[in-house]
Amino acid sequence: MTTPEHLFLSRRSLLQLVGLSAAGVGGFGALTSCAPAQPDSPQSGGEFHGAWPYKQPPEGNFNNAGNPFGGLPYRILSDGIYGDLICLPSAYYYWADKKWEMMLAESYKLDEAAKTFTVKIKSGLKWSDGKDLTSKDYLTTFYCQYILRTSLWSFVDKIEAPDDTTFVLTMNSPSTVVERYILRSNIISTAVFGEMADKAKALHESGKDMDSPDGQTLSSDFNKLLPKEYVANGPYNLDYKSISNTQVTLVKNKTGYAADKVKFEKIVVYNGETPEVTPLVQSKDVDFATHGFPTASEKSFMQEGFRILRAPVYSGPAILFNLDKLEEFKDPRARQAIAHALDRNTNGTVALGDSGKGVQYMAGFSDAQLDDWLSAEDKGKLNTYDFDKDAAAKLLQQAGWKKSGKSWMKPDGKPAQYEISFPQPFADWSAAATNAAEQLSNFGIKVTPRGVDDKQAPVDIDKGNFQLAIQGWGASNHPHPYFAFVQDLFTHNIPIAKNQGGKGMAFELKTTTKAFGKVDLTEIVTAAGQGLNEAEQKANVTKAAIAFNELLPMVPLFERYGNNPALEGKRVKKFMADDDPILKNAPYADNYVIIWLLLGKLEPASA
Repeated sequence: MTTPEHLFLSRRSLLQLVGLSAAGVGGFGALTSCAPAQPDSPQSGGEFHGAWPYKQPPEGNFNNAGNPFGGLPYRILSDGIYGDLICLPSAYYYWADKKWEMMLAESYKLDEAAKTFTVKIKSGLKWSDGKDLTSKDYLTTFYCQYILRTSLWSFVDKIEAPDDTTFVLTMNSPSTVVERYILRSNIISTAVFGEMADKAKALHESGKDMDSPDGQTLSSDFNKLLPKEYVANGPYNLDYKSISNTQVTLVKNKTGYAADKVKFEKIVVYNGETPEVTPLVQSKDVDFATHGFPTASEKSFMQEGFRILRAPVYSGPAILFNLDKLEEFKDPRARQAIAHALDRNTNGTVALGDSGKGVQYMAGFSDAQLDDWLSAEDKGKLNTYDFDKDAAAKLLQQAGWKKSGKSWMKPDGKPAQYEISFPQPFADWSAAATNAAEQLSNFGIKVTPRGVDDKQAPVDIDKGNFQLAIQGWGASNHPHPYFAFVQDLFTHNIPIAKNQGGKGMAFELKTTTKAFGKVDLTEIVTAAGQGLNEAEQKANVTKAAIAFNELLPMVPLFERYGNNPALEGKRVKKFMADDDPILKNAPYADNYVIIWLLLGKLEPASA
């Protein structure tokens, strides 16, 4: 899958943010077959073959603003790992080493006293249209993120460009997560988005916000903006004549950053989710893929000579509830009952074998990261919601449900019958949804699974067109739990769903908990990312985790680990070793293969 979220519109951003599950965070369910692979390029440097889902124009578009923390659906490749090769961020993060690899940026500085975050931009950078890349493009990038309501703007007082190579963001409160939002954002062209950015600046400086009538008009206009192509700052751009429903080719953007470092002349990206991409991997037409492959496929790849790269994804699928339609689930005990009624370990195994680990602590972020943020005492306060049908039944009864024979009746006396939608092309999420539906039906709550187009699924959720749904929990965007809480509570909920004119889950963020009384989860999540004091951040992360664990606005199912096939010796000389620390990077955020490509470490087999 891909995560990735708002951070996290889909699992790309992932997912984003979830991650970005199958390819990254998207897919193309309408494909029925893939065309045979084309011969390798005769040009020096050869080709690298990857795979990622996209939609062909006119449905697919080239509005790449907001990556990776916001954006519009149906962007061709730009909402996935290969989009970074077209429009780069300022830097990439090494998760194990906790340091940045500079790209467009020369350096950065966070000044706590002045509440500023300053980026010095490398000089001499060019866009593919011949224009200079300057701090004006940084202003454009982040004002467009204002239109898209990315969470960065909860920390922003103002943004400025004192000279062509300096960008300064003044914070209303210093925060370490601002570093991630700025340095990891893909920088976009003023030539394309400058007019929209100017309108966003005027709106912001007038004291109005995106919820005002003027803001809503601007949002609507931005959603209709469809550039004819990408203006690139990276080493590649699309060969626009090559775009088909089966593949697209990226060719060298010779004036782009790192164009002199990358060792491949072309990048061929095959379109599709797991069902479409699996035979292309099997036939060795794909060198690397991040899809959620079933265990049987993984074993067959290994028999064909593929290595399997297993990076942690730090996220996975969860069950979302439409609280506007399903009043009975507004009682947290009903959601807690669902958690007890599901064997999450079985769900993960059915979906991904050893790469699907049932979520244990239900804290809203990765179990693997808990010990870095919560004390042993606070970790012990978390309800693990063990598989226990009796506990589930007791909670439902407390919430006013009744059992009639083998079936549950809702508090209104009607049978508990639901539909759970899931992105059809995501093999792992499809399996997770089908298994969850089966488990809940056996428990007495009839659930019918329904596969939908993976690109349409998050849009439907944001608009409120669902009952139960599978989407991502947690985040692959950065190790800081703040980003996971944004995915869990904001992305397909009221704050971000507004971009599609809906309320998403419709989970009210001002609520009441047993642990803390009345809470505002927006404030708690924001506080979890604020400040530079690690002890204070841990206290706020702990509060957010305990609140999430009690309220369960969504029910996480399993945590995903990558099973990414990597082919050596045909087109690629060699991938990183299994013990390389870069494999601690989440594959849908700071992707290790993309970083190696940009640094020139990934070489053609013939080199």
